[in-house]
Amino acid sequence: MIAIVLTIILFIIGIYFGSFFTLATYRLPKKENITHKHSYCPSCNHKLGLFDLIPIFSYIFLKGKCRYCKNKIGIRYFLFEILTGIVFVLFGLSLKITIYPLDIQKIAYLVIGILYFASLFIIAGINKEKDTIQKSVIYFGVFVSIIYIIYSCTLGSKNVYKYAIYLSFIITLIILDIVHLKKNLKNNETIQLIILILYMIIITGERLMLLTLVFTTLIMGIENIIKYFKYRKSSKVLINKEKRPIPLYICISNIILVIGMNFIQNYM
Repeated sequence: MIAIVLTIILFIIGIYFGSFFTLATYRLPKKENITHKHSYCPSCNHKLGLFDLIPIFSYIFLKGKCRYCKNKIGIRYFLFEILTGIVFVLFGLSLKITIYPLDIQKIAYLVIGILYFASLFIIAGINKEKDTIQKSVIYFGVFVSIIYIIYSCTLGSKNVYKYAIYLSFIITLIILDIVHLKKNLKNNETIQLIILILYMIIITGERLMLLTLVFTTLIMGIENIIKYFKYRKSSKVLINKEKRPIPLYICISNIILVIGMNFIQNYM
């Protein structure tokens, strides 16, 4: 019974986070406020009511349309909310959390993990839509890294010096990226990608990050093979010219592997 209640709670948290992720993905690149500005319909700009903001159910009750302008709402938002809820449930289950006795260490890791997944979901979403890594989310990642380092060195009893080195590298790269932006008036994608990888290493460790890169390469390779057989004659042109959303693939791969490794460690 307790497991069922925990699953429901995690799913509800997940779908609300999923709704927030779609909002953040839309607003952050436009430099709009994501916390204080009221939610609105992107088609008619009408402010949404309380019942319009209930994830999943509002989409079903309104039949996938805006209550005010009747324009269709993309089903991907509905599916993404469900997916986020499932991911949060799987993450909670992978930790094998028990209420009695209450494991403070696992609860703390669950909270940090949710914040970590939040950053990856938003980074992946913006990378897919705008082909860039949102700097403000990277800065949030630095904050999450600091929380995780404090957690690891207190409850986890891990060595702080390794984390301090990685964190100093991240801060140095952020400064270099700011300098590069001022000189060239554009972001350095390589620096941003390295910052993302270092952030993931701090939270998930070197081995899992290596597996993430291997898994990412595998996913991209399979996608290229599918496109090759789909387009045949034009595939080489498409594969060579189409820009690959590498941060998107890395984030997805890392989330899958983190949950998978947790299941292996806690159940097997």
